Amino acid sequence: MSILVVGSVAYDSVKTPYGSRREALGGSATYFSVAASYFAPVSIVAVVGSDFRSEDQAMLKSHDIDTRGLARVRGKTFRWVGEYGEDINNARTLDTQLNVFADFSPALEPGHSSAPFLFLANIDPELQYQVLQQMQDRPKLVAGDTMNFWIQGKASALAKVVGSVDVLLVNEAEVRQLAGENNLAKAARRILHQGPRMVVVKRGEYGAVGFTPENVFAAPAYPLENVIDPTGAGDTFAGGFMGYLAASGDLTMEGFRRAMIVGSVMASFTVESFGLDRLRSLSTDAIQERYREFWRLTYFDGTGERELPTRHFALQESTSGRDG
Repeated sequence: MSILVVGSVAYDSVKTPYGSRREALGGSATYFSVAASYFAPVSIVAVVGSDFRSEDQAMLKSHDIDTRGLARVRGKTFRWVGEYGEDINNARTLDTQLNVFADFSPALEPGHSSAPFLFLANIDPELQYQVLQQMQDRPKLVAGDTMNFWIQGKASALAKVVGSVDVLLVNEAEVRQLAGENNLAKAARRILHQGPRMVVVKRGEYGAVGFTPENVFAAPAYPLENVIDPTGAGDTFAGGFMGYLAASGDLTMEGFRRAMIVGSVMASFTVESFGLDRLRSLSTDAIQERYREFWRLTYFDGTGERELPTRHFALQESTSGRDG
């Protein structure tokens, strides 16, 4: 089944402890669509300027990504400049130039409004809700992302989106800020009460945790010796997650768990290089082998239902806090 993604396409200039890259193709919708394209057909809705490179358009088409919704308007494409220090999980934004993205108003092409899977990437929640209202029928699954800027500045609009999605994907800081709760599990529970059936908390090099009203599932990150550039890893995770669900059609809890592992698989490829260098040129064999490596990483044996050989002691009542 096909996926519609609405988000940003950008040119990123990034510096990390392992080097730098200028004007690399990026943006939330780009990372998502390339990752998801390995599993399911993807249509992208975004805006670029007249400076958008023909080779970047060709790369998207080489992944069979439907670019009819990629509007090209006069002006410059969205730019982001960032830097990572020794704490590779946190980027320091040095410059943001919205350019043509400042006036982005997503309009769905014929056929897009009936997409069975919809991902609302990190854009203004008013635009996210505008897309929801353009959908002809309720998709089988709607997932969304956001960031601290929208949590602070457009809380009421974001609340409408959170209440309308099936899955919300956010990082640790965002889930705490959105819920007004420092404890991760309590924060996720509060957000679940607002409407989503699942909250997926992205934790960078520590993997991801998925919360539903009945279950909690932790997916590890792949242990890499060198993380070259984490830009776009969260959007790549979302692309793998949604791509697997669209390809399998499995919307059970077991399907969501496997989708989280697939998301971690795809994100692990992105961080191994700058920009899309690794992600754009994967083979299906490489994806399958990395997935098997994740399985070996998380599986230890089939004894999960057995009792552990624990020892028993006669417990003494605690006298802590009593007057003696």
